[in-house]
Amino acid sequence: MSAGSRRFLNVHEYASMEIMRSHGIPVPKTQVAHSAEEAGKVYKDMIGAGNDCVIKAMVLTGGRGLGHFDSGLKGGVHIVSTGEELTDLAGKMIGNNLITKQTGAGGLPCNKVMVAERMYLRREMYLSMMLDRAAGGPMFVASPAGGTSIEDVAEATPELIFTRPIDISVGVTDADTQFIATSLGFSEGTEVFEECRDVVKKLYSLFREKDCTLLEINPFAETPTGKVMVCDAKINFDDNAEYRQGAVFEYRDLTQEDPREVHAAKFDLNYIGLDGNIGCMVNGAGLAMSTMDIIKLKGGEPANFLDVGGGATEEQVQRAFELLNSDNNVKAIFVNIFGGIMKCDIIANGVINAAQNIGLKKPVIIRLKGTNVEAAKELIKNSPIKMVASDDFDDAANKAVKIANIVSAAEEVNLEVQFS
Repeated sequence: MSAGSRRFLNVHEYASMEIMRSHGIPVPKTQVAHSAEEAGKVYKDMIGAGNDCVIKAMVLTGGRGLGHFDSGLKGGVHIVSTGEELTDLAGKMIGNNLITKQTGAGGLPCNKVMVAERMYLRREMYLSMMLDRAAGGPMFVASPAGGTSIEDVAEATPELIFTRPIDISVGVTDADTQFIATSLGFSEGTEVFEECRDVVKKLYSLFREKDCTLLEINPFAETPTGKVMVCDAKINFDDNAEYRQGAVFEYRDLTQEDPREVHAAKFDLNYIGLDGNIGCMVNGAGLAMSTMDIIKLKGGEPANFLDVGGGATEEQVQRAFELLNSDNNVKAIFVNIFGGIMKCDIIANGVINAAQNIGLKKPVIIRLKGTNVEAAKELIKNSPIKMVASDDFDDAANKAVKIANIVSAAEEVNLEVQFS
């Protein structure tokens, strides 16, 4: 799957900090900077001369600390001691791409950095909230072993992972907060134990009020002075709540998303970019998944998941074709439609009009079944646009893979292939 694929809103760390701060949750002093000069000013105004701070690249990917920039800089997270050092690092981060294990070879652009006060910690723990299908609602996951990969902790020491489902009709109870604080290793009766319980309540409130799907804190820390501190956080939000979470969705950073998916969303097309060379346009998620599976079975690679839905208009079909045609990785387009609510002749008209309007040169393999299929076949037969038609799913997929391979092979030796 392409880097940046989005099925929910994922915000930068600086945004997570600002949102938690607004809910009274203790977080370090942080500020975002969009240029090296602004970062230097943040150091002067917020950190102060002679104090250490942390600079983090604001790129929506994991493993930033171990990544590298295309500018040559190693690491997207650094501890610095002077304003000059901070300004220099910000200049090498901003405007360049950060490459990590999660981004792919091209990386993702860094357009801003977050400057944070350096925290000295007594203990590092892990705390998260997520929606759990089995529990039928939100669930806390807590561990006294934080500051490292929680997956590694779960594998090596599963006894250090504690879960607590929350009854959404009741909310967080005193028993819940006590269990979580104890699971994190705090001692009952201490001031920090009560502070932890209070923070847990505020985290749950944030989770509910902001329509979160994930709230992950690593590390959830205790300072040398016995205070609770949220030092690093990741928050995701439900896309369906955008209409009532306008302020949260202002944090959305389109530069971190696949531009194809951003474009598709404008026309209510369900699109996910992949890395193959066969563009797929299908109606219905189940048929779309089956289409991708059979392409793989035939030795090909799908370039995308694209479900035009059951009520797509001709304009949406044309927009879908524009999207596939603009993808340089796509060598052939496989249209696979089962006409129920979506009538086959509407798809056929949309395909023909799109091909004519955008000057489509990529080969199209089309399979239509269902409502008005005979009318659709007649439209295709009389169309000036030549398409490879097939009634059989298996045969159509096989042709799509072979044609894509022919085009790819021809391009490798600088030959142009035309289908008639």
